[in-house]
Amino acid sequence: MHPHLHTKDNKGCDEIMTALEECHAKGFLWKAAGMCSDIKRDVNKCLRAERLDRTAKNREQAREKRAKVEAVWAEIEANS
Repeated sequence: MHPHLHTKDNKGCDEIMTALEECHAKGFLWKAAGMCSDIKRDVNKCLRAERLDRTAKNREQAREKRAKVEAVWAEIEANS
């Protein structure tokens, strides 16, 4: 797999990505015949799930930060 996919954010997919690398190492004809397609599909599903999880966590953190900022602004407006 591409080195940029082997990150701390995708640790849950390392095993599947390694299996795909091993499949690809068997040669071009092996890949061209579609022998790695199921593993590739599993990698895509795993990476998507990891991304959706990160997105949900990021969205929640942004909401919390926004609530804090709004509270500070409300306090400033109340004291003005």
